[in-house]
Amino acid sequence: MIIGPHISIAKSYTDAVKNAISIKANTFQFFTRNPRGGKAKELDLKDIETASKLMKENNFGPLLAHAPYTMNLASENVNVATFAKIAFADDLDRLEKLPCSLYNFHPGSHVGLGVDEGIKRIIDAINEVLTGKETTTILLETMSGKGSEIGRTFEELEQIIEGINFNEKIGVCLDTCHVYSAGYDIVNNLDEVVNEFDRIIGLDRLKAIHLNDSKTPFNSNKDRHEKIGDGTIGLETIVKIINHPKLSHLPFFLETPNENDGYKKEIEILKEKKNE
Repeated sequence: MIIGPHISIAKSYTDAVKNAISIKANTFQFFTRNPRGGKAKELDLKDIETASKLMKENNFGPLLAHAPYTMNLASENVNVATFAKIAFADDLDRLEKLPCSLYNFHPGSHVGLGVDEGIKRIIDAINEVLTGKETTTILLETMSGKGSEIGRTFEELEQIIEGINFNEKIGVCLDTCHVYSAGYDIVNNLDEVVNEFDRIIGLDRLKAIHLNDSKTPFNSNKDRHEKIGDGTIGLETIVKIINHPKLSHLPFFLETPNENDGYKKEIEILKEKKNE
């Protein structure tokens, strides 16, 4: 089972890997830069080399880099859109030097422009940046549907994917809290949701899962993550997800409201429940 939490790389990538190992994780997610935006820290190639060696020695799965929340490729605001494209391009360039193969981002918010126009702007921005030579797989995240978010439905994500020139580089990260809040009933109809994803997008595009419980009810369109087993999704459904024959091979990333001890406990519980 490939599972890990979100870990800060404020000190170094090596420290982040050691932190993951200490809580029995074999992967982790990290922000490429401050989640609210800003310049990314300089890369230390010696640190990256040490981190890569540690990952290999401890059989790590792929890491997941997460773009800043402020990266809105759908925005009509020139400054916001410009920052988004610069950050997107810079992140992809930096990830070529890191022991990481997945890059996740929130597709964007149309802020009144309408879904179709927002999707067009996202497609145009990605096509402007993507060269097709990247070794990183770029993941669109499933969203909860709050405000004017794009990506609340599988159809919206597929529309983006179809418009991208080098879409062999594009995948999806499914967030359990988000899809449940968006109206996909993974609690009562998990198989149906998985089959719907396969029909619309294709399971070959699904590269990672954000494994989160939810503080809010089904179809609430809220993005409020909860600790595993303490929310409206519940431990029973989470266990079904990690053991699902079409999902169990994927890397799982915890974005639950925890510190290290809480993540360690969740990882222990989920590893015990694997293949029950």
